[in-house]
Amino acid sequence: MANVLVFAEVRAGDLRKVALEAVTAGRQLADLSGGGSVHAVLAGEAGIGGKAGALAEHGADSVLVLEHAGFAQYNPEALAATLAQRMSGGTYGFAVFSATAQGRDLSPRVAAKLGSGLAPDLTGFTVEGGNVVGQHFNMNGKTIATLTLTGSPAVLSVRPAAFQPVANAKPLATEAITSATDPSASRVKVVELKQGNTGKIDLNDAPVIVAGGRGLKAPENFTLCDELADAFGNAAVGATRAVTDEGWRPHSDQIGQTGRNVSPNLYIAVGISGAIQHLAGMRTSKTIVAINKDKDAPIFKIADYGIVGDVFEVMPALTAAVKAARAQG
Repeated sequence: MANVLVFAEVRAGDLRKVALEAVTAGRQLADLSGGGSVHAVLAGEAGIGGKAGALAEHGADSVLVLEHAGFAQYNPEALAATLAQRMSGGTYGFAVFSATAQGRDLSPRVAAKLGSGLAPDLTGFTVEGGNVVGQHFNMNGKTIATLTLTGSPAVLSVRPAAFQPVANAKPLATEAITSATDPSASRVKVVELKQGNTGKIDLNDAPVIVAGGRGLKAPENFTLCDELADAFGNAAVGATRAVTDEGWRPHSDQIGQTGRNVSPNLYIAVGISGAIQHLAGMRTSKTIVAINKDKDAPIFKIADYGIVGDVFEVMPALTAAVKAARAQG
């Protein structure tokens, strides 16, 4: 039986959905390994401890609250030192991070300090003989690699939306902890966070994603994707690398091997042929709908539903149908 340390990601003073996903994954890992405790680390400026309740509701036995003005923004050096110090005590067998931009930066720092193995971007896992055995997309998404982490502690990160948040309420228990180093003295400082699509749902948080490709032919035609996303009411708009390279959409909207990794409940690919690099970033979506006039487009090989047709005819009809369905309740 080994305890699990989970890093709960915060943005702009609030918990991200991926934090609840990570705690859910941590709870699953603890139960599979014999029933250890899940301790979630919540770092931010004064007052961030007020967000601890949501972590307890999703399976955290204890929330370790790290409050300091130096954590108002992401502080990789102080966080890595603090997490590694906490884990070096011998009571933790595992550490769980989200495979976000922040998690991909922080998890290897912690693993290096501990001299531990790191299994990144897992879409699932089990525990065999006390070791984590996880699944990870490899070779641009063409294969699924099975990774076994031997030794303790083991560090892993989970792909956003691969583990949906599951309510598993525990009594709220918090513990105030201090940073292993002075956060104000860190050599690396995040001075500003710039977010694209202000007011829109983040791609990693959206249950529905409408993604557009070169088949839309011109940047102004992305209004078709925007209108369908608005019709759903809980959707975000993404794009392929070819589109963002052309400047049709900001690079923050890019989904794929060199962009965002997403796993929404519903992914609608509009005018996207299905290059391997794009599939690597979205193929774990729960349901994939492809709209393309080329019936031989590779995207149809992984799509759950396919519409062979002109996107300029299909999209307005689909948007109207979604609006009608929502209007009926």
